[in-house]
Amino acid sequence: MRFFLVLFLAVTFQTVNSQNKFVPVDIPYKTALETAKKEGKPLFIMLYADWCPHCNLMKAEVLSDPAVMDFLNKNFVCTYKNIEKEEGIALKTKFTTKSLPTFLFLDANETLIYALKGEMKKADFLNELRYSLNPKMQLPYLEKEFMADPSNSDKYFTYLNTLKKGKDRTELSPATHTYLNTQSDAQLVSELNWRVIANGVTDIKSREFQYVLKHQKEFAAVASQTRIDRKIESIVNELLRPLVDNLDTVNYYKQREIAKSIRLQKTDSLVFKFDLTLAERTEKWDFYKKVTLEDTEKLAWKDASFLKEIGNTYFKHINDTESLKKAIFWVNHSLELNDSYDGNLLEAKLYNKIKDKKKALEYAKEAKAIAKEMGWDSKDVDALLAELNKK
Repeated sequence: MRFFLVLFLAVTFQTVNSQNKFVPVDIPYKTALETAKKEGKPLFIMLYADWCPHCNLMKAEVLSDPAVMDFLNKNFVCTYKNIEKEEGIALKTKFTTKSLPTFLFLDANETLIYALKGEMKKADFLNELRYSLNPKMQLPYLEKEFMADPSNSDKYFTYLNTLKKGKDRTELSPATHTYLNTQSDAQLVSELNWRVIANGVTDIKSREFQYVLKHQKEFAAVASQTRIDRKIESIVNELLRPLVDNLDTVNYYKQREIAKSIRLQKTDSLVFKFDLTLAERTEKWDFYKKVTLEDTEKLAWKDASFLKEIGNTYFKHINDTESLKKAIFWVNHSLELNDSYDGNLLEAKLYNKIKDKKKALEYAKEAKAIAKEMGWDSKDVDALLAELNKK
């Protein structure tokens, strides 16, 4: 009897568990759209990838919840698309999706009425689902209200805050510039308009951003210099990072000149780091050498770790003696900032590469002494010392 009771409980638990497990329903897009038209419901699309941890968390903790599943099935026609498969790829492109997961809400005419991105808690997600069904909270209505009175900051922020839920910052620019075009240069310098610029301006060449660059003190008085600095850095990041991530060297070299035209130490430092990252990832060692020879002492001079990184890249990929001597100079300065085992070992390797055995031995012995004092594994420096002592 006990055996049958245990078996019954196990089967019951498995049944409940399977009922609560989220299983993506991959209804063809056109079929889902036609069904939505017939039933008079919006179409709900989740765009996801199997490798996306945020997507998997939403599936496991939110979309598998019975209350969420019930609300979705009652109020929407739902389909779930993997962005690495045919229809998912097409929808990702069609709706310029850059973040995962993304949740799209479409009407019968394929108009985007609402969008969400990223992880959410169950209660927040349910609230957003309810908002998406309210015509006065949907994007077409909010856009119409804003465009009827584009100088109205309340209508702008209402529209912008809904856009932000499902769109990346670069897609907020059109609405932002529509509003800011109603503001004179003098009107830009206000706490309210600084919030607009900080949240929505992504075009480095725009009138508003260029005005910020030329009037930093005035904007700092209504915001703070820290916030101004953060905005300047973020706009350079937004300009260059996607090009580096996509290894788009052609456009990167064009856009970096725009970023360099700002002529501030903080933005020059960002460009310098992006230059080195792109050069390493594309193995453009001549460009890497050109950039480092021009700017290392100006932009990395106080950063011992960064100087060692550059020196290590020279050791691995640069072969002309004069450039290697420059790398030795940089690593030597890193040791002045922070005497270290790895810095001394690198200096020894660089000297060995230019065939200066005496100096190589000097720094290798210093590295060995540091390793011994700290009780660290010294096999790398031991190998180098054995090589040097053979010569």
